[in-house]
Amino acid sequence: MADDRPILFFDSGVGGLSVLAPTRALLPRAPIVYVADDAGFPYGTRGEAEIAARVPALLGRLAERYRPRLIVIACNTASTIALAAVRAALDLPIVGTVPAIKPAAERSISRVIGVLGTDATVRQPYVDRLSAEFAGDCTVLRHGSARLVELAEAKLRGQPIEPREVELAIAPLLAHPSAREMDAVVLACTHFPLLADELQAAIPQQVLFTDGGPGIARRVAFLTRDQEWPAKPSPGVAVFTGDANVATELRESLARFGLARVEALHHRSL
Repeated sequence: MADDRPILFFDSGVGGLSVLAPTRALLPRAPIVYVADDAGFPYGTRGEAEIAARVPALLGRLAERYRPRLIVIACNTASTIALAAVRAALDLPIVGTVPAIKPAAERSISRVIGVLGTDATVRQPYVDRLSAEFAGDCTVLRHGSARLVELAEAKLRGQPIEPREVELAIAPLLAHPSAREMDAVVLACTHFPLLADELQAAIPQQVLFTDGGPGIARRVAFLTRDQEWPAKPSPGVAVFTGDANVATELRESLARFGLARVEALHHRSL
């Protein structure tokens, strides 16, 4: 019999859709549950201790409810802070999202790389280690922006994005003396690929954007390579832990990512 256990994607908001998309392309028959912890949104401005406690507890309850075969933490902030704790707590494969510094360094000619993420992500020692291991001969420019996360969420709700808003959000990165030589930018927040066009328009020179989505899709396909899938694709489910009105505003965008059913699930009831 076909195995109908879903792959569960988890993020603080809708940024993880940029990770879901390449996975669905590789595994079109995979049942999907996408969870947006909008009750805790945004993670990037929250304290590390709060995220370290919230994410494992919430994923534990979600695992009990949806019985996934695998969980993707489609959030750089949650992954860099809580990935080890989640893996220790749950007895199933957990795939995290880490800044794509290695592929960016491999593609950079100028050896100047930008890392755009949330404040919580770009200050993590994990980013230090990735930079030292894979971009030791590069100048790595970091910038954290909570505003870009908000703009990505607004874009998926169909709201117009003012170019000036994006320019202001990345102005500190572009103000660095080496920024003119930057030819690669790591989108170290899963929300940011949703703003790739707006970000490129705000950067004076052409840059190559890299993010973790394609690599995560390949990893999920590898980990599930011997497993059965339903014979036909099934509508994905989007779950929100907070305001039901948010889910309503996003319904059209969610449908484009194959998430035809929406559930509002308050975090206290999980």
